[in-house]
Amino acid sequence: MRIKAEIFMIPIGISLSFMFLLFTTASAQPPIYMYNFCENSTLLSSSYKDNVETLLSWITTDSFKSNGYNFTTVNSNNNNNDDAVYGLYSCRYDITGYFCQFCITTAASELSRRCPNAVRAIIWYDVCIIRYSNQSFIGNVTLTPTWNITGPRIIKHSSESRKAEESVQSLIWKATVETKKFWAVDEFDWVDNEKRYGWVQCDRDIKSDECSECLHTLLDIFPECCSTHAQWAVFGPSCGIRMDDEKFYQTSGDGGSSKSRKFIISFSVLGSVALLCFGVYCFWYRKRVRRDKMMFDEETLNGDLPTIPLIAVLHSTNNFSEESKLGEGGFGPVYKGILPDGRQIAVKRLSKFSGQGTQEFKNEVMFIAKLQHRNLVRLLGCCLEENENILVYEYMCNASLDSHLFGGDEKRKQLDWKLRLSIINGIAKGILYLHEDSRLKVIHRDLKGSNVLLDYEMNPKISDFGLARAFEIGQNQANTKRVVGTYGYMAPEYVMQGLFSVKSDVFSFGVLVLEIIYGRKNNGLYMSEHGQTLLLYAWRTWGAGKCLETIDPMLEKSFLRSEVERCIHIGLLCVQEDAKDRPTMSQVVLMLASDTMILPKPKHPAFSIGIMASEEVYTSKSFKNVSNNDLTVSVSLPR
Repeated sequence: MRIKAEIFMIPIGISLSFMFLLFTTASAQPPIYMYNFCENSTLLSSSYKDNVETLLSWITTDSFKSNGYNFTTVNSNNNNNDDAVYGLYSCRYDITGYFCQFCITTAASELSRRCPNAVRAIIWYDVCIIRYSNQSFIGNVTLTPTWNITGPRIIKHSSESRKAEESVQSLIWKATVETKKFWAVDEFDWVDNEKRYGWVQCDRDIKSDECSECLHTLLDIFPECCSTHAQWAVFGPSCGIRMDDEKFYQTSGDGGSSKSRKFIISFSVLGSVALLCFGVYCFWYRKRVRRDKMMFDEETLNGDLPTIPLIAVLHSTNNFSEESKLGEGGFGPVYKGILPDGRQIAVKRLSKFSGQGTQEFKNEVMFIAKLQHRNLVRLLGCCLEENENILVYEYMCNASLDSHLFGGDEKRKQLDWKLRLSIINGIAKGILYLHEDSRLKVIHRDLKGSNVLLDYEMNPKISDFGLARAFEIGQNQANTKRVVGTYGYMAPEYVMQGLFSVKSDVFSFGVLVLEIIYGRKNNGLYMSEHGQTLLLYAWRTWGAGKCLETIDPMLEKSFLRSEVERCIHIGLLCVQEDAKDRPTMSQVVLMLASDTMILPKPKHPAFSIGIMASEEVYTSKSFKNVSNNDLTVSVSLPR
């Protein structure tokens, strides 16, 4: 078969474009668009357009199963094949797994956007290519169109041009004769003790001699476009060549962060002694953080939690797009994503400006990785690449409990009494597991409505373990100089003295129970007299025998009087001021399960003077449609 000799030269913007290509390695960063070709037609049939969309969808799906290359034909099964679409995708040989899949998925989406009316189209990214046509090209070599790109660095000696040609010639021989793998990379010694790095690659469905002729045809372009440049590349639909003075490909044993280290080293030697010292300090600090992170990777995770590649997270969230964003809390933004297997996930990304920081991130990973219960949110994995701290959870389609309780009348109507009682029981069982039944004795320290998520069946799942603490065997109480938590849910002994125990969580649970029944926030309840809190209000109406008169009106006739009164009673027992008077969670679960168990009379609730009446001023960014009652505070106590 003869190769078409027609060449359509397309120069590209030199310096800026090549800088993008230069810094593209196999590290977990988004793929970089390079160039596209669209042969448009006004005569496209609707069936042909449909087949193009089907092809691009197939390419995206198939890239998750293949080794980075495949082709197919899509038609409408008619006898004429007049709407058949022939398509192919290919990744650079050293780019595998999620890196390849992410590039192909991104390229397919971009090709559909850029060439909506094309009868033939090609798109090149830095590490992958997609092409389709109405004419079969599989097994044939195509050199139209071709394009080239050059970097800003100019060669020092004219002899380098000839040396570059000879180096590429050796790569072509290696790819087509020596190995017959249709690709080759190599490192070359250069003038002035420099190095050059070369790459050649062909489609995998052509013959060796055809690959050689394709690459030689591209190499013939080199003297016209690129001979004075140290960094250059020439691409066609069926093959490509690239030469660079920086290593841009991956071989076995390569470290993913070599360029970033070089950057920091070079930065540290700039200018004056002051900048030098500062650079050395930054480098030392970065190394220490990396070492600490490696220790965290190996020791804290200890096989309990899978690590998920950053490239997979980027792909699932469309590169952390605004459209994927669910909301933002103290930890950082939260995104919705979809894994290749179709599972929906919630991705929590630690903000670099987060007040909670990496310690809370480590807490979250350490605890949830070791805790498994139907009423705890499930952590699927984490990602620690590229200085990112990311947690990946199962997605809770019904958002948080407080988004329903305080999201308006229509939201509250969805929560009839049967469902609210089920949520109360589920939360109680989840806390009991943390306190008594798990591998660790865990105090959550931040139980509130926004940290209780609801799955598709409205089952409650406790989340956000960033402030959690584990107790040793026999330990019942601890204290801290730094009080962290949320106003309205923190027990009095914790707020005033920094003391926390299982009874601190019991207090928070009691607040939640009362909020669920009354449909009102503990922090934001304004009564006509004294500005009393929900706790005091519930205690007074319960004592007066009028508690049912002021419960959430959305419950209407869906509740049983005895059940509601018993739950209010249990909630009031949990929020008593003295921790010793509060029940344990095992006792709470028994109380909820038994209609005959006699309950003690609750004493005054904590903060019964109404000091929280003006707390509405405390608000923070939170998830969409949730209450503003979720400010996590930090208080330093005197010692």
